[in-house]
Amino acid sequence: MTLIDLSQTIINRMQVYPGDDPPMLHQTHNLEFDGHTNFQLTIGMHSGTHVDGPFHMIDDYRMISDMPLESFIGKGCVIDISDTKEFDDSVLTRIKASGYSAVLFYTGWSKYFGTSQYLKGYPLISENVAQAIADMEIKLVGIDTLSPDNSPNNTHDILLGNGIVIAENLTNLNKLMDVKEFTVIALPLKIKADSAPARVVAMY
Repeated sequence: MTLIDLSQTIINRMQVYPGDDPPMLHQTHNLEFDGHTNFQLTIGMHSGTHVDGPFHMIDDYRMISDMPLESFIGKGCVIDISDTKEFDDSVLTRIKASGYSAVLFYTGWSKYFGTSQYLKGYPLISENVAQAIADMEIKLVGIDTLSPDNSPNNTHDILLGNGIVIAENLTNLNKLMDVKEFTVIALPLKIKADSAPARVVAMY
């Protein structure tokens, strides 16, 4: 069995969506002086690698902790969109009859994570693609960028409105390009909030 970590590491004051507060991570106890080590983390739900639940954008009041675990685990594939800024639903051709339930979009943008470049110009998932995904048996969409869309966030609305959760700020998707079949596990923290940080992995 091989496991690929698709998650960004949470660090103090890591890069976040413009306007959000960065995480604050600091050590509160020292093994040498206190007899144990402890850290404290203050973090927004959309920091680092995380999963958006419906309540993030639409009037579906289920918290991320209320979503069934099956929403976050599925047969996955990677679609390479690294050579385009916005793409149409033709990119979905290979998954329509293949039984995939988790679609991960590789843009290559994770190489910019932590820099100003990461915050702008990233590829977007169009409304047409989002609707095509909603018409399939897909339950999870992931992407290695800050967001699959920009304001007014119509792609979010379509996906979340159809019960499809969204994993953002992924990394290492290039390591799956030649893997024909794998399982995506994107379990968010069990927390009463709209969304939550997650440790996302691929297993094959």
